Amino acid sequence: MCRWAAYRGEAIFLEELVTSPAHSLIEQSHCATRAKTATNADGFGIAWYGDRPEPGRFRDVLPAWSDCNLKSLARQIRSPLFLAHVRAATHGATRRDNCHPFVHDTWSFMHNGQIDNFDRIRRPMEGMLDDEYFHARVGTTDSELLFLLALQFGLKERPLAAMREAVGFVEQISLRMTGTARIRLTAAFSDGNTLYAIRYSTDEYAPTLYAAPMGPKGSYCLVSEPLNDEVDTWVEIPASSAVILSDTGLDAEEFKPSAPNLGLERDRVVAMAG
Repeated sequence: MCRWAAYRGEAIFLEELVTSPAHSLIEQSHCATRAKTATNADGFGIAWYGDRPEPGRFRDVLPAWSDCNLKSLARQIRSPLFLAHVRAATHGATRRDNCHPFVHDTWSFMHNGQIDNFDRIRRPMEGMLDDEYFHARVGTTDSELLFLLALQFGLKERPLAAMREAVGFVEQISLRMTGTARIRLTAAFSDGNTLYAIRYSTDEYAPTLYAAPMGPKGSYCLVSEPLNDEVDTWVEIPASSAVILSDTGLDAEEFKPSAPNLGLERDRVVAMAG
């Protein structure tokens, strides 16, 4: 499974999460300790917010530990909100378009986990998308398609509700088409102002997610696994939880998928899937 780290707070250099800590994201790319696979070598990416509303982004298919450009950028770029990801592929070839984070307008998204039977349910998932989001799809991963579904269901206006409906729709389609539904995920997403994260699984094996204060008061990072051995600093986020980082600090609430209101046209997509 993939590893990721996200930050919101006072502007810091990206290297403070990506390269400098004892168990930095680069370290996790070849020596993850709380994942099924220790090596995450199928590409990497970072998305960061600065003076413009749209995020900057840098992605490549090289292993994160071998890319000198990543280390140089992380040392030079300061940002108050950024997402960083190292990939272990489950769906989709090793190519730049499949590397996280994914972006659309001001939104960025990254994901760790998997959607079982994705090859069987991909077509009705794509059928839910309006032209704007269907044509925005450039890769082949379940992660990017989940992001676009959330945008379709209103991520820009109601972020957590839209993500609940996107996950609920995937479960609904999977049950109809395969008789089972298994989704495991942690995901982080942001509009450049608020940072959201969710930890969820249809079984008891939700991917790990931790939170810790970092730097100035009110600044936090969210990670797949702790960046150092200071165990008292890191709080494990319970499964079926959503985390919200904003100007008011860190808040958490229950995350439970819900059935989207599809409308008559998209009800036919669901019926066809059945």
